[in-house]
Parts: sequence; C-alpha cells; structure tokens
Amino acid sequence: MAHIVLGIGTSHSPQLSTPPEIWPMHVERDMKNPELLAPPSGEAVPFAALVERNGSSLDRELTPEKWQQRHETCQRDIDKLAEIAADANPDLLIMIGDDQHEIFHDDNMPAMCVYWGDTVVNKPRFPGAEADRLPPSIRAGAWGTGVEEITYPVASDLGKHLIETLIDCEFDVSHSRAFANGHGMGHAFGFVYHRILHDRSVPCLLILMNTYYPPNQPTPKRAYELGRVIREAVESWRSDARVGVVASGGLSHFVIDEDLDHQVLDAMKRRDAATLMNVPRERLNSGTSETRNWIAAAGAVEGLDIKWSDYVPCYRSRAGTGCAMAFAHWA
Repeated sequence: MAHIVLGIGTSHSPQLSTPPEIWPMHVERDMKNPELLAPPSGEAVPFAALVERNGSSLDRELTPEKWQQRHETCQRDIDKLAEIAADANPDLLIMIGDDQHEIFHDDNMPAMCVYWGDTVVNKPRFPGAEADRLPPSIRAGAWGTGVEEITYPVASDLGKHLIETLIDCEFDVSHSRAFANGHGMGHAFGFVYHRILHDRSVPCLLILMNTYYPPNQPTPKRAYELGRVIREAVESWRSDARVGVVASGGLSHFVIDEDLDHQVLDAMKRRDAATLMNVPRERLNSGTSETRNWIAAAGAVEGLDIKWSDYVPCYRSRAGTGCAMAFAHWA
C-alpha cells in the first residue's frame, strides 16, 4: 500500500524571487490592480482608498531594512523546505496548485483537473510587462521557475487511479494528458521544482484547481474533501510508493489579511477540519484564493502533524499590498 509520508506548503510569489530593491515595481502593478480585496469584507477597494484607510500604520513594515529582513527570512525558509524534501526523498509528489490563465482560459475553465500525461515540461516564465525593465539575471528567474526547459516524469498510473477514485467519490473531475500549444506546467508547479526540489527529476502528479476565477471555484469544504480523496486514492493504490503532497501558493494577497492567515494556519496545526471547511468564501478571492490549495493539502495529510511552519507577511505599500508568505512541513 502506498502512503503519504510528507506534506509541504509553500508560497510561490514572484516577490520571493526578486530582491527587495525590486519590490516597488510590484507596487506599480498593485496600483492598477482592480482586485485589491480588503479584509474582512473581501470587497474590492481602490489602491488610494486603502492607503487613506491605513494611514501610516504600516510604515514600520516598509523600510529597506524590514524588506531585507523579510526577504532573507523567506530565503531561509525555502532552503529549509528544500532540505526537508531532500531528506524525506519521496518516490513521487502530488502537487496542488492553481492555474492563472496559463493552461486554462475562458473557453474552458475546469474547477479541478488532474494532469496525468507521461511527462510534463517546466519552462521559464516572466512575471509580466515589467520583466523587460529587470536585469536579465533577475528577469529569467523572477517567477522562481528556473532558466532552463526541463522535462519531468509523471506518476501516470497513480493519476489514472486518482481520477477513477474521484469519480467513484462523486467528484466530476476534469483530466488532461497533454497541454495545448506546447505549454509547460504552470508557475505554481515550476516554482516547487526549481526552488524546493532544485530541479531533481522527481515524478509528479499535478492537481490544478481553479481558485481564481468565479463562478466555479471549489468551496473550502470541497477543497478539503478533495484532499481526503487524494489520500484515499494513495492508500488504495497498488504500490509501496512513499508519497509527498505539496500545496503551492498563498497565503493572503494582494492585500494581506493576517487574521485570516493565522486562522487557517492555526486550524491546520490543530487538525481542525471544520474551521478549514468553513473559511468564508468572500475572503478567498483574488490571490488569497490560493489558500484553497493549502486546505486541500491539509485534507490529504490529515493524519500527519505540522512539524514546522513560518509566516512572513511581506508588505510592500501603505495600501497593505504584498504577499503573506507561508511555509510548512507535515510529517
């Protein structure tokens, strides 16, 4: 019987792979973002209104010294997860991440999809229009997906078994064996391969959830239940494989919501499924929607304990914009 031996949660923000002096460039994008959702209501609020609301309360978070401290802490945390993954050395990884119009678009947006092709490619990704203004050495790695195109094996047998198990459990899941137009894996997965696995050829299974785009985002309850079925599929698979589960993304952004983040992390530490399944959906939109990936992973590693975690709110403006970085290890 296969079994889950490792759980990892990691943020994957481009802010993690750009030095602090570049963070103001992300603020330029924040100013134009129509989806700055203010806690606790989750309503969209213009950048200038958020600045007026916060006043000078966040100034202590916006100094070069604080940015450098936050950046260095995040790099240490990523290195720690890389060491944990190497020491655990799972036979394969199930990665749960979201897609942001990389693979799926408005012509077809499944709520959940299992990728089970024979191989999958990680291709470098640029962070957007501002990439042209970055030095080449920073531009190439700004999403943390690396600078080379690398092909990885996929745990296709487990993928087929997982899809069948999901259908038996009344999940109307989508599936894919190839990405159209030569697309590689999304940045949620490329970040894990490059920054956590250091490009090692570990077989994977990709679970793509539509966290970002209404109206068919999975509810927190459905995300947690997805994780439970992932565990059921692993444990009923005819293999002795040691499996790792990875949640990629989050936590709150593009407006940081520390209260929500601590509620979610604390519930995971307590194995409090009820709290995780009842996180208010209005607070899980825009970038914060990626919290669903963590909730699904928590369902999959329900029998494990969080052995280590860290939370690093990386503010970058008086509007409270930025990304709350989170890192965790279940065993």
